[in-house]
Amino acid sequence: MERKGKIYTFLNPVSYLDAIQNKSLFEPFDGIFADGSLLVAAIRMCYGKKVTRRSCDMTSIGKDLLEKSAHEGKTLYYVASKQEEVERAVAMFRKKFKGVRIIGYRNGYFANEEEMREEAKHIVDLNPDFLVVGMGTIKQEDFLLKVQMAGYQGVGFTCGGFVHQTAHNETDYYPEWVDRMNVRFLYRMWKEPHTRKRYLIAGLIFPVRFVWERFFG
Repeated sequence: MERKGKIYTFLNPVSYLDAIQNKSLFEPFDGIFADGSLLVAAIRMCYGKKVTRRSCDMTSIGKDLLEKSAHEGKTLYYVASKQEEVERAVAMFRKKFKGVRIIGYRNGYFANEEEMREEAKHIVDLNPDFLVVGMGTIKQEDFLLKVQMAGYQGVGFTCGGFVHQTAHNETDYYPEWVDRMNVRFLYRMWKEPHTRKRYLIAGLIFPVRFVWERFFG
């Protein structure tokens, strides 16, 4: 969080399948975190490396950023979800984390490339310490790279559906026991029915594709 000018993203078994089709987009990132116990286990089994699960939500880095802002005065900027959702989420962040410095936010929907470039310039001019982008896999990585290329000197993170989840629930989306037992994907499938199909497809395809990439890719 102190290394300026860096950008990071997160992959889970679902987004991994999208990332594999767009490898060049992910190569410039300074770090890619494993978001999900299944991906952590796959890395350990296929690569022999022990990694820790990280996510940009209230169970991990998302909360760390808000606490760092509230306690140390670091500034935050959010680009994510629909406008009414990001507004609601920001209001909830400000209520829970007293003193948090969120200096700007907007939705993650852009009319065209020009609007995206203008927003990137606006962020560079503001230069928040932390930029959090949640636009869905590929789109959020593409935008974060655009901001970095425009000259952003802070630290940027993608956050997937973090803002959307917060806006439609409370700040603590996952109950403590769900996080402790590493069954977050099952809880989300129950809570958000629209995720069930993609989670099931990923559950079938991800292991095969991951092993293939490891040994034959």
